[in-house]
Amino acid sequence: MRELDYASIGVRIRKARKEKGMSQDELAKECGICISFMGHIERGTRRMSLETFANICIILEADAGELLMGIPSPSHTLETVWNNTAEKKESYDVYISIMKSVAEIMGKA
Repeated sequence: MRELDYASIGVRIRKARKEKGMSQDELAKECGICISFMGHIERGTRRMSLETFANICIILEADAGELLMGIPSPSHTLETVWNNTAEKKESYDVYISIMKSVAEIMGKA
């Protein structure tokens, strides 16, 4: 079983928050937690509840797999495949590799 890297999860949450143009305080308020706790989540120094994590995913419109493990969502990967004509073959190969890895991980869970 893979252990979660809370520091990396926090980095990905911070990145997603900034991409949405939200402040740490705004995200914390929408999640119903204090800004101090949100800071701990983003630094990986405290663990959040599943409910808080689900709220973060919903508010940031982020894929749970991406935030937890850094695995791109299939829709993001497909978008890359079809929008980049010069690199379609290479991107498709990467997509297939990712899907095989996900299938392998899911088989071990």
